[in-house]
Formats: sequence, C-alpha cells, structure tokens
Amino acid sequence: MRKDNISGYVFIMILALLCSLASCKQDEYYEDGGLAQAKFNGSIMAYLDSKPREFDTIAQIIRLAGLEEDFKTKEFTFFAPRDENIKTLIGQAKGTTVDDIYSVNGRLYTLGRDTIKTLADVDSTIWRKYLLRYMFTGKRKLMDYPQIDFDLLNVYKGQNYTALGNTVSNIGVVYNDAINDADPNNVTRLKYMGYRQLYISYIPDVSRPSVWISCPIASSDIQPDNGVVHVIDYTRSRFGFQEYDIMLDILESKRY
Repeated sequence: MRKDNISGYVFIMILALLCSLASCKQDEYYEDGGLAQAKFNGSIMAYLDSKPREFDTIAQIIRLAGLEEDFKTKEFTFFAPRDENIKTLIGQAKGTTVDDIYSVNGRLYTLGRDTIKTLADVDSTIWRKYLLRYMFTGKRKLMDYPQIDFDLLNVYKGQNYTALGNTVSNIGVVYNDAINDADPNNVTRLKYMGYRQLYISYIPDVSRPSVWISCPIASSDIQPDNGVVHVIDYTRSRFGFQEYDIMLDILESKRY
C-alpha cells in the first residue's frame, strides 16, 4: 500500500474513533477554537469580574446600566462582547486619537461637544439598551443550537432567537470540514467533520430578514452558576453589532 494511501487511511480511522466517542463525550465534541475553562463557580457577574483584562469595561457598563443584579441572579445566556469593542466605539482603543471621526469622541470633538471621559458620561439607558441585545433567556450551550452553513442557508439555516431587548439574532453552529493536507498531493476532506464554531448574527430589521451582521464566537460554553457565556471574537465585531446605532444615540444624547 502506498505511503500517501496509508496516511489517508489512518486519518479516516482516527476520525471514526472520535465520532464513536462523541456519544459518550458530546460536550467535548461540540467545541470551538476557544480554550476557556467550561465550569465557573460563581455568577455571570463574578465571572466577568474575574477576567478584568477582557471584561473590566463590560462589567462597568453592566453596573451603570442597572443590570448587575440580573447578572448575579437571573438565568440567561450571554454573548459577551469584549472591552476592546467599547474602547473602539468611544475612541480609547490603542492607536486612536481624539479626532478619529470613526469614534464617538472623534465625532463629538468635530461637533464641538464635550467628549466622553468616563463611561458614566454615557446615558445609562443607552448602555442598557445595547447590552440587552446580547442577553437571551435560558441556558444554551453550543450543542443546543442548530447547524448553520452560510453557503447553504436553505438547508442549514440556524435559528432566530429574540434577545431580552426584543431584538432578533440568528444563532447557529458552523460545522467545519476536517482536512488532512500533510501530503499536498493527496488532500483528504471530510464534510462537516471538523470542529464546531458558534456564530451569532444580528438582524437589524426583521422586515428584511436576509440582512445579517454575523460575528463568530471565540470561546463558547463557559458555565457560571446562573447561565452560559459565549465570548464574541472582538476582532470581527462591534459593540451593539451595528455600531452606527449606538453612536447616533450617544451623539443625540449629547446634543444639549
């Protein structure tokens, strides 16, 4: 038997073994690229507080929005944005300047209005409105969401869910292909047999349900006592999903 055929055969056998173990260890099979520890002994709020590098700013706006008690006691699934998204929005991200017109502070500066110096300078109702877009009732891990294939939505279309702020997002799991390309002359691809990655796609206007703003999840299935946390990939998302909305709300609130 040729060497390249042997490597392909071994690859298929390993995949078959993994599939046979899936029924016993389903949570391990449904995974993404994140390395977050699954179980957390404490509330969602406590989890966010325990990760200040990623969520210090998010924790602050949760408290400013009057949602701290919800994050401590209520049961829900939270698709967590990262601090970097807030800093980019305001204009405090590394490398930005006050006159960056693509940030809130840049636009306020251009309009001759007071810029945002602390998170409390933003109306608390605005923080609350946009945080609620990320909060969904019940505990849902990656394995609880249906499959989605962005190239084949008529077959694998995920599912729409209504957030606590009455906005709608499609949530689904991308089943990636398993690829063995060790030998470039004999690449083996098994459809939908690779790792799973969760996606959330915000739908700005339900009257145009095909318009989505899709964000991949960097780490899924983090399980505090009162819910589930899925951390959104901050490099491919903006706070509020559609950043222009919250920028307009903040600019309007600073008109006078």
